[in-house]
Amino acid sequence: MIAAPRRQVWADVRDIASHVAWMEDAVEIQFLGRRRSGVGTAFDCVTRVGPVTLVDRMEVTAWRPGRSIGVRHVGVVSGEGRFVLRRAFGGRTRFTWEERLFFPWWLGGPVGAFVGAPVLRRIWRRNLRNLAARF
Repeated sequence: MIAAPRRQVWADVRDIASHVAWMEDAVEIQFLGRRRSGVGTAFDCVTRVGPVTLVDRMEVTAWRPGRSIGVRHVGVVSGEGRFVLRRAFGGRTRFTWEERLFFPWWLGGPVGAFVGAPVLRRIWRRNLRNLAARF
């Protein structure tokens, strides 16, 4: 839960470049073209989890202003992710983050994904706390 109205949270989250400020695993975002928002925006996110650093290429596949952002991971790690913002009681925002990722063979494939899932969940929970602390 974020102690700010949805429109205020959206104003922050819609700025993809700013995600490195609250995502501990996101080191740098480099856009692939002129688009910075909306469906079709493509970017490389240099991502570091422990000793592993890789480039996570993403493309925005859904953009519902004030409500959600969907992405497709098409780099080393593939899959889909989505942020959803919902109004909550007291002028707050319920922010959910869903990911479905597939790891390459050299990161252990399905076994690596299974073993890495608890680590990623911990990182994403911290990221959500970091996001909430911005408000």
